[in-house]
Amino acid sequence: MTRAAAPRSLVEWRRGWPLVGAAMVGAGLGPGLFQNMSSLFTPALQAAFGWSRGDIATAAGLGLIGALVAPLVGRLADRFGVRPIILGSMLVLAAGYLCLATLGGGLWQYHLGVLLIVMALPGTSSLSYGKLIAVAFRRQRGLALALGTSGLALMTMVAAPVLGAVVAHWGWRAGFVLLAVAGTVLALPPILLGIRGIPAAGAPPVVADAPLLPGVSAKEARRDRRFWLMVASALLVNLATTGLVTQLVPIGVDRGLGAGEAALLLTGFGVSAIAGRLLVGTLIDRFRPQPVAATVALISAAAFALLAGGAHGLAPLMALVFLAGLMNGAENDLLPFLAARLFGLRAYAEIYGSAMPVALLGTALGIIGFGRLHDLFGNYAVALAIGSAALLAAATCFLLLPDRAEPSPN
Repeated sequence: MTRAAAPRSLVEWRRGWPLVGAAMVGAGLGPGLFQNMSSLFTPALQAAFGWSRGDIATAAGLGLIGALVAPLVGRLADRFGVRPIILGSMLVLAAGYLCLATLGGGLWQYHLGVLLIVMALPGTSSLSYGKLIAVAFRRQRGLALALGTSGLALMTMVAAPVLGAVVAHWGWRAGFVLLAVAGTVLALPPILLGIRGIPAAGAPPVVADAPLLPGVSAKEARRDRRFWLMVASALLVNLATTGLVTQLVPIGVDRGLGAGEAALLLTGFGVSAIAGRLLVGTLIDRFRPQPVAATVALISAAAFALLAGGAHGLAPLMALVFLAGLMNGAENDLLPFLAARLFGLRAYAEIYGSAMPVALLGTALGIIGFGRLHDLFGNYAVALAIGSAALLAAATCFLLLPDRAEPSPN
């Protein structure tokens, strides 16, 4: 690092760390936590209402239609700022959890609760926090985004045993209430404190020599084939890794683990996501991001293939889940990083919001597909093999993605 670079990096972190902290809390206690914890509720909902795993997975997957609001949310965030978007989204999230806590047996109510949770996703994701971090950080943007998005993985590690114990002792309704309280009472104060210096509209304060927000419009980005290669890679990664994490506890039980041991797989997945974020975030600040992403995707693809082969035992399953989850952690860092790198920050939130429905289509396909394929074949081997193929295709997308330096200011 040069003598000039070191002070600049320190200035970035001195001014930007509250934003990174707010992003960590928002990611950790936002809608993504439900996605990672949903398999803890599956056995209880099956017992309470007689739903199959496919029924539950389909309801959760169909709820992702709420992500269609992401482009609109992005446009509003670009125009009016992120504070009202974040606050409103966290309140919608709590309403979704409370809806699930009062389920009466109809799948339609489960659909509604999940729909509310997913509608809160854009405003609590890198659509909002990613723009703030991308403006405040240039030299260490990859690492800052990695840390900001790592909150979900950290909370997955902590919440899996805690939430599992709550569900076991007080029931699944108490589990949903706990998530509602965590998303408001615990999350909102530190988030609002972290972004308190952000103007009501516009970007956060940045270092003195940072440029005004350059880049292309969302319409221009959507006409660029790089945009579609970028979102295709996200779709494929989400299909595989989200399908896996939403069925991890049932997979562990099917492979002979007890409920407590199976819940530990979620912790392993969370550790993996943190490792993937930090590893990739550090590397893409120093090297061309596409080959880095492709390499991690290939590692995860191999782990999926080995899982499909029928691995048993806690230690082998934990090791393979760790390797399989690396790409999940990397993707949450890569998508905002690539959006800012390839298209600039002028319309970052709307561009990211335009990518979200396509990326979340992969999430829906993974959630529904893993559950339905289990119902069809009686095991997860076919679903895991498809996940491996999807990650191989994602690696190809990364390698085909042309690069361009971040646009210079106009």
